[in-house]
Amino acid sequence: MVENNDAESFIKGVWSEQVLVITEDYEIVGKIFLPKINKRNRVLSDLLNGKKRFMAIKNCQIKHRHFPDRTTEEQDFIQLNINSIIMLRPIFAE
Repeated sequence: MVENNDAESFIKGVWSEQVLVITEDYEIVGKIFLPKINKRNRVLSDLLNGKKRFMAIKNCQIKHRHFPDRTTEEQDFIQLNINSIIMLRPIFAE
């Protein structure tokens, strides 16, 4: 039961956002998580302007931009260097 309480505390303490990240070589769709210390509409800008240089992305689909015929890769978790980001935007549920 302790594990369930830990998971609930984590979920209540973070914002999650489904995002599209474009780098020079890849398009990545996945979910990012940030602590609920600022306004929700500032999650992405706070991430990019923060002191951390890497961004964790969960449940990713990774597509190669230069070779679109390659199979889309799926990863449970990646770390992305923020300096490699060309564009980052939220994906809103339809």
